[in-house]
Amino acid sequence: MKHNGTPIGIVSTGVYIPSTFETAATIAEQSGLPQEVIETKLGFRQKPVPGPDDHTCQMGVWAAQQALAKGGVDPALIDVVIYVGEEHKEYPLWTAGIKLQHEVGAINAWAFDVQQRCGTMVMALKLAKDLMTADPDVKTVLLAGGYRNCDFIDYTNPRTRFMYNLGAGGAAVILQKGHRRNVLLGSHILTDGSFSEDVAVVAGGTKHPISHEALDRKLNYLDVMDPEGMKQRLEQKSMDNFLRVIHRAVEKSNATVADIGYLSILHMKRSAHDYVLRELGLREEQSTYLSEYGHIGQIDQILSLELGLSSGRLRDGDLAVLVSAGIGYAWDACAIRWGEG
Repeated sequence: MKHNGTPIGIVSTGVYIPSTFETAATIAEQSGLPQEVIETKLGFRQKPVPGPDDHTCQMGVWAAQQALAKGGVDPALIDVVIYVGEEHKEYPLWTAGIKLQHEVGAINAWAFDVQQRCGTMVMALKLAKDLMTADPDVKTVLLAGGYRNCDFIDYTNPRTRFMYNLGAGGAAVILQKGHRRNVLLGSHILTDGSFSEDVAVVAGGTKHPISHEALDRKLNYLDVMDPEGMKQRLEQKSMDNFLRVIHRAVEKSNATVADIGYLSILHMKRSAHDYVLRELGLREEQSTYLSEYGHIGQIDQILSLELGLSSGRLRDGDLAVLVSAGIGYAWDACAIRWGEG
């Protein structure tokens, strides 16, 4: 597991989880789906949902403040802030990264937002590493953002059943050039535009502006245009692409899947999670299944890292692989040599 040139490592991470939770029992009541199906098939017993102050960018701010405090990093030393939260945030047309930069005191940084649905954090780690490698002036980068796309889920719509696990939270990562712990290695990304319009919030854009009729028809919620067709086209392709990006990321790190010590993977239905681990030859204790959190979008991988550290499943010397998938569809993986370089 070698890296070329100056190492770029993770100094610290931060995760913010709201204190309000929704249980499988509550969702069963609203959706008509049996509680047992939610817990065993969809794979979660509860999930965090936003309280009155848990706005999208704000959750990213709180996570970033945690990461800064844990890493002992002076915010004035941050060169770039990359906002990795959702487009659904405090205001519809707004660069959240600039607000986050201001709130954490990164007075010498410049900021921008990136977006790839639930693949954003893993994609942004590659982006940040490439930026830091290319620009000698960029030495410290903060990635942070929040997620609350659970706001778009209508539990009476069975077409969106696979998204009933959406929750809320924030995460942050601080990267530093020359930091020899938790070094970023190879990454790989795939996107497939044939799924680009399968899932969307129909009303609110230029095609279907918000109107009384749109609100009455609940077109301001997430919907799946052709659920059966999408399932038939996506299911095996998605599993294959998960494995493909993981294999390529570790190959680019001069390693193999046999070297993986910990898989930091998004929340998905239990059978899919088990399939990925089985195909990689990994044991259950080499990952963390987020049954108490559901799917917090691009926050999942950092949450999994922190849970892995606190449980002892992620240890110094491990090759950790972060893997994500985003509606659209995108699959991302990046490898990290955890601990001392």
